[in-house]
Amino acid sequence: MKKIRIGVIGNGIIGEQHLRNYAQIPEAEVVALCDINEARMNEMGDKYGVERRTTNIGQLLRMDDIDAVDVCLHNNLHAPVTIESLRLGKHTYCEKPMAGSFADAQAMYDAMNETGKKLHIQLGTLYSKETKAAKRFIDNGDLGHIYHMRSTGFRRRNRPFVDGYATKEFVNTTTSGGGALFDMGVYHIAQLLYLTGIPKLERVTGHTYAEIAMDEGRRAESGYNVEELGIGLAAYENGLSMDFIESWAIHGAPFPGSSIYGSEAGLTLNPLTFHSRQHDMELDTKVDLNQMDYLEHTVYASTAHYDSSQHHWIHALLGDCELIPTAKIALETSRVQEGIKLSQQLKREILADEIPELSVSRSLEIPNLKP
Repeated sequence: MKKIRIGVIGNGIIGEQHLRNYAQIPEAEVVALCDINEARMNEMGDKYGVERRTTNIGQLLRMDDIDAVDVCLHNNLHAPVTIESLRLGKHTYCEKPMAGSFADAQAMYDAMNETGKKLHIQLGTLYSKETKAAKRFIDNGDLGHIYHMRSTGFRRRNRPFVDGYATKEFVNTTTSGGGALFDMGVYHIAQLLYLTGIPKLERVTGHTYAEIAMDEGRRAESGYNVEELGIGLAAYENGLSMDFIESWAIHGAPFPGSSIYGSEAGLTLNPLTFHSRQHDMELDTKVDLNQMDYLEHTVYASTAHYDSSQHHWIHALLGDCELIPTAKIALETSRVQEGIKLSQQLKREILADEIPELSVSRSLEIPNLKP
């Protein structure tokens, strides 16, 4: 069995999730780790049986026997490491969001095209049972003309670090670029853009908020300056629109799941429900996702190539399937996220063409990128 040999950069909470996932994929083999926290790197190396370890990113990127690099760093470190990895001839997997700004996401996308190497962004919602079922309805034309989509994400109170979990790097723009919209909104916006064929953005308006009280000691220690709530409205080509609300913290009841509305039917994605009309009666149809999943893994076994972001990545590198264009989806997600931030700053609607002009790089300098 051919295996894809992988080096993982960043061995924190997210890095361990990736290591755990690779351990469940027979065709994947993690052969090297990199982290500036040597104790944590050694802990992960011992736990997952990875002997080769280095605190130098540039050294890992130049290991000749590695097929692919997995970047599990904070958002504003994604672009410099990913671009260097691609230019050194490595296929590259990067955590979400693509980057902390649209300018950096665009630079990553350009590097992918310049080098001809594969770039894959971790967009976990694309592989959910709900997404797979929704795609069947949409691809078959069952919704008719799709004219609106709604992206929702709800946490009552679950901000990183200030609410008790994860690290302070998640909640300041120096390392993260943004808050709720960047951390979780990327999953929900990307899911809808994927299902509707990656439509072209025309304009966007939005607001961001950070109003809910938090521990003042943790606020000061983290430099908290990102949004805990983001809302907005975007217009896409052919009359398609999307509104979104993404919360890390809010005094309110849970939001309904994201949804897509068409002239003939609509979909709520969680729980997956197909809304339609037959014989002048309104129908809300539930889908047996477990039965669908069972058939996919027995009768249609090749669908295992889409079990998760990492399963898909490994099988695409092996040539078993075409890689979903996650880099393009993530780039367009970044475009609309940046538009919301710019709309908040400039207090007006932002045209899509303005976003590349107004976006600035937030990439951090990495001293050990070149050995």
